[in-house]
Amino acid sequence: MENKYHISTEYRRLDIDMIHEFLSTEAYWSLNIPREKVVKSIKNSLCFGVYEEAKQVGFARVITDFSTIAYLGDVFILESHRGKGLSKLLIETIMSHEDLQGLRRWILLTGDAHELYKKYGWKEIADQRVWMELNDSNVYRKE
Repeated sequence: MENKYHISTEYRRLDIDMIHEFLSTEAYWSLNIPREKVVKSIKNSLCFGVYEEAKQVGFARVITDFSTIAYLGDVFILESHRGKGLSKLLIETIMSHEDLQGLRRWILLTGDAHELYKKYGWKEIADQRVWMELNDSNVYRKE
Protein backbone atom coordinates (compact mmCIF):
# COMPACT_ATOMS: atom_id res chain seq x y z
CA MET A 1 0.00 0.00 0.00
CA GLU A 2 1.19 3.46 -0.81
CA ASN A 3 2.31 5.69 2.06
CA LYS A 4 -0.07 8.45 1.02
CA TYR A 5 -2.83 6.81 3.11
CA HIS A 6 -3.21 7.25 6.86
CA ILE A 7 -5.83 6.95 9.59
CA SER A 8 -6.82 9.55 12.15
CA THR A 9 -9.29 9.77 15.04
CA GLU A 10 -9.33 13.57 14.95
CA TYR A 11 -12.96 14.69 14.89
CA ARG A 12 -12.20 18.01 13.19
CA ARG A 13 -10.76 16.22 10.14
CA LEU A 14 -13.89 14.19 9.41
CA ASP A 15 -15.69 15.06 6.18
CA ILE A 16 -19.25 14.89 7.49
CA ASP A 17 -20.74 15.64 4.06
CA MET A 18 -18.89 12.71 2.45
CA ILE A 19 -19.76 10.37 5.32
CA HIS A 20 -23.44 11.30 5.17
CA GLU A 21 -23.52 11.00 1.38
CA PHE A 22 -22.10 7.49 1.50
CA LEU A 23 -24.22 6.28 4.41
CA SER A 24 -27.47 7.72 3.06
CA THR A 25 -27.08 6.67 -0.58
CA GLU A 26 -24.69 3.70 -0.80
CA ALA A 27 -24.62 1.84 2.52
CA TYR A 28 -27.28 -0.90 2.53
CA TRP A 29 -27.54 -0.63 6.33
CA SER A 30 -28.40 3.08 6.53
CA LEU A 31 -30.05 4.18 3.29
CA ASN A 32 -31.85 7.51 3.64
CA ILE A 33 -30.34 8.26 7.05
CA PRO A 34 -30.84 11.97 7.81
CA ARG A 35 -27.73 14.13 8.12
CA GLU A 36 -28.54 15.11 11.71
CA LYS A 37 -28.57 11.41 12.69
CA VAL A 38 -25.13 10.94 11.15
CA VAL A 39 -23.77 14.00 12.95
CA LYS A 40 -25.15 12.82 16.30
CA SER A 41 -23.81 9.29 15.80
CA ILE A 42 -20.34 10.64 15.02
CA LYS A 43 -20.33 12.94 18.05
CA ASN A 44 -21.15 9.97 20.29
CA SER A 45 -18.59 7.53 18.89
CA LEU A 46 -14.86 7.03 18.56
CA CYS A 47 -14.43 7.67 14.83
CA PHE A 48 -11.68 6.62 12.46
CA GLY A 49 -11.14 8.45 9.19
CA VAL A 50 -9.06 7.00 6.37
CA TYR A 51 -7.28 9.67 4.36
CA GLU A 52 -5.42 9.91 1.10
CA GLU A 53 -3.22 12.83 2.05
CA ALA A 54 -5.88 15.37 3.19
CA LYS A 55 -8.93 13.83 1.47
CA GLN A 56 -11.10 11.41 3.44
CA VAL A 57 -11.71 8.11 1.59
CA GLY A 58 -12.98 5.82 4.36
CA PHE A 59 -14.62 5.72 7.75
CA ALA A 60 -15.58 3.57 10.72
CA ARG A 61 -16.90 4.27 14.17
CA VAL A 62 -16.86 2.46 17.48
CA ILE A 63 -19.58 2.83 20.08
CA THR A 64 -18.09 1.82 23.42
CA ASP A 65 -17.90 2.29 27.17
CA PHE A 66 -14.08 1.87 26.82
CA SER A 67 -14.20 -0.79 29.52
CA THR A 68 -16.27 -3.85 28.62
CA ILE A 69 -17.91 -3.64 25.19
CA ALA A 70 -17.60 -2.07 21.75
CA TYR A 71 -19.81 -2.04 18.67
CA LEU A 72 -18.05 -1.54 15.35
CA GLY A 73 -20.19 0.11 12.72
CA ASP A 74 -20.47 2.21 9.58
CA VAL A 75 -17.26 0.76 8.15
CA PHE A 76 -16.57 1.75 4.55
CA ILE A 77 -13.95 2.65 1.98
CA LEU A 78 -15.02 4.69 -1.03
CA GLU A 79 -15.26 2.50 -4.12
CA SER A 80 -12.50 4.36 -5.96
CA HIS A 81 -10.04 3.40 -3.18
CA ARG A 82 -11.00 -0.23 -2.65
CA GLY A 83 -8.57 -3.04 -3.42
CA LYS A 84 -5.61 -1.23 -1.85
CA GLY A 85 -5.69 -2.92 1.56
CA LEU A 86 -7.33 0.06 3.26
CA SER A 87 -10.08 -1.93 4.95
CA LYS A 88 -7.44 -4.20 6.47
CA LEU A 89 -5.42 -1.19 7.63
CA LEU A 90 -8.57 0.34 9.11
CA ILE A 91 -9.58 -2.79 11.05
CA GLU A 92 -6.00 -3.35 12.27
CA THR A 93 -5.85 0.25 13.48
CA ILE A 94 -9.19 0.01 15.27
CA MET A 95 -8.43 -3.33 16.90
CA SER A 96 -5.06 -2.12 18.17
CA HIS A 97 -6.23 1.31 19.38
CA GLU A 98 -4.95 1.82 22.93
CA ASP A 99 -8.36 2.85 24.30
CA LEU A 100 -10.02 -0.31 22.98
CA GLN A 101 -7.83 -2.94 24.62
CA GLY A 102 -9.05 -5.42 27.23
CA LEU A 103 -12.72 -5.28 26.26
CA ARG A 104 -14.80 -8.34 27.11
CA ARG A 105 -16.90 -8.20 23.94
CA TRP A 106 -16.84 -6.68 20.48
CA ILE A 107 -19.91 -6.83 18.24
CA LEU A 108 -20.75 -5.85 14.69
CA LEU A 109 -23.28 -6.51 11.97
CA THR A 110 -22.21 -7.21 8.41
CA GLY A 111 -23.96 -8.53 5.36
CA ASP A 112 -20.94 -8.92 3.13
CA ALA A 113 -17.58 -8.63 4.90
CA HIS A 114 -17.41 -11.76 7.04
CA GLU A 115 -14.07 -12.87 5.59
CA LEU A 116 -12.41 -9.53 6.36
CA TYR A 117 -13.41 -9.66 10.02
CA LYS A 118 -12.54 -13.35 10.43
CA LYS A 119 -8.92 -12.44 9.65
CA TYR A 120 -8.92 -10.45 12.89
CA GLY A 121 -10.47 -13.12 15.11
CA TRP A 122 -14.14 -12.27 14.69
CA LYS A 123 -16.55 -15.22 14.71
CA GLU A 124 -20.22 -15.74 14.13
CA ILE A 125 -22.25 -15.62 17.33
CA ALA A 126 -21.79 -18.98 19.03
CA ASP A 127 -25.01 -19.04 21.04
CA GLN A 128 -27.70 -17.06 19.29
CA ARG A 129 -30.19 -17.96 22.03
CA VAL A 130 -28.68 -15.34 24.34
CA TRP A 131 -28.96 -12.49 21.82
CA MET A 132 -32.04 -10.38 21.29
CA GLU A 133 -32.70 -7.32 19.20
CA LEU A 134 -35.22 -4.62 18.51
CA ASN A 135 -34.76 -3.70 14.86
CA ASP A 136 -36.62 -1.22 12.67
CA SER A 137 -34.91 -1.38 9.29
CA ASN A 138 -37.35 1.17 7.83
CA VAL A 139 -36.81 3.87 10.46
CA TYR A 140 -35.17 6.33 8.04
CA ARG A 141 -37.99 6.02 5.52
CA LYS A 142 -40.45 7.30 8.13
CA GLU A 143 -38.72 10.58 8.86
